[in-house]
Amino acid sequence: MDNRLAAPLSTLQWVARGRVKPNDYNPNKVSKQNLELLKQSILANGWTLPIVVRPDFTIIDGFHRWTIAGEEPLLSMLEGKVPVVIVEHKDKAGNIYGTVTHNRARGAHLLGPMKAIVKELMAEGKSVKEIGKQLGMRPEEIFRLSEFSKEDFLKMMITLEQEFSKAEFITKI
Repeated sequence: MDNRLAAPLSTLQWVARGRVKPNDYNPNKVSKQNLELLKQSILANGWTLPIVVRPDFTIIDGFHRWTIAGEEPLLSMLEGKVPVVIVEHKDKAGNIYGTVTHNRARGAHLLGPMKAIVKELMAEGKSVKEIGKQLGMRPEEIFRLSEFSKEDFLKMMITLEQEFSKAEFITKI
């Protein structure tokens, strides 16, 4: 194994979040909805990706993970700490390349596979509400990916997600 490739993982440590600072060039922006999805992902799966930092603890990759780690309930649950790995580049250009390539390498979700995922989850009986929460989707997006008819989809939403009280017939005396 090439030790240069494994070296960052040997630096894995939990440090005070306040010790870590953002860089001044990150071109990646994330919507509030996706920040909530990131928080949900960490709550559901645990913290699976450390923040990549320079030796001075400036972020190369992981700004959004660092951001939500400063919010409740994560701040309390993590006791104000975040996991980091240290990567040392020769110059600022190397840091910038690291930030951009980490962001761009994550890719994008393709329509066909996402449709298959939504269909599978619905076939397993997962509710629109649960799928929406876990995947960060609005009901309209789930509807488009499910390929159900509008009527069938609305029936599923009512059947799976709402409980109604029994109707009573009232007459005047």
